[in-house]
Amino acid sequence: MRLEPITWDRLTDALADRVAALDPADGGAWPRIGLDGAPPAGTGDLARRLADALRVRGRSAQVVATEDFLRPASLRFEYGHRDPESYYDGWFDTGALWREVLGPLDPGGTGRILPDLWDPAADRATRSPYVQLPPGGVLLLHGPLLLGKWFPFDLTVHLALAPGALDRRTPPDERWRLPAFARYADEVGPETAADVLVRADDPRRPAWARPAWAAGGA
Repeated sequence: MRLEPITWDRLTDALADRVAALDPADGGAWPRIGLDGAPPAGTGDLARRLADALRVRGRSAQVVATEDFLRPASLRFEYGHRDPESYYDGWFDTGALWREVLGPLDPGGTGRILPDLWDPAADRATRSPYVQLPPGGVLLLHGPLLLGKWFPFDLTVHLALAPGALDRRTPPDERWRLPAFARYADEVGPETAADVLVRADDPRRPAWARPAWAAGGA
């Protein structure tokens, strides 16, 4: 797979142009975009950049983080506080994401989504109000381990880190999660499963596998 250097600004503009032109595959009114990557890859930064770029193009956008949809501590830590298998399979409340975020954007849905669900520090619901996403508004769902779950995304972007880069950029108290990302790479293959691959080993110098729809992206 050939990778080409690109700046974050040019990447954001290319993605924003693509998303602004998307018609949801299911015929609904709200494109759903998945920005996947381990925490050190910075999916949240790209999601916020993309939201700003879409608004400049006249499109509403709502950023939602999977890490705001954690399950309660009693479930996350059932097998200990540092169990990579639990992190892989049991930390994120995928049912709530379907129910509160993705489902309302189905054809005929309300467009009324919950921006966050759980405060892990307090271990209780955030009680945030629902957000009304207008027709044509874009959902930007970002976080780790997003692919391979049959989420109905219209475009997926994977921010990839080579094992060495992921190891270097993961804080010491989070290194126990590394086996979960190795399993994800083996079982899901996000670098080939995503519509757009961005290599972010050096956060100052990203590179991407430029898709056919992106003209002059480097």
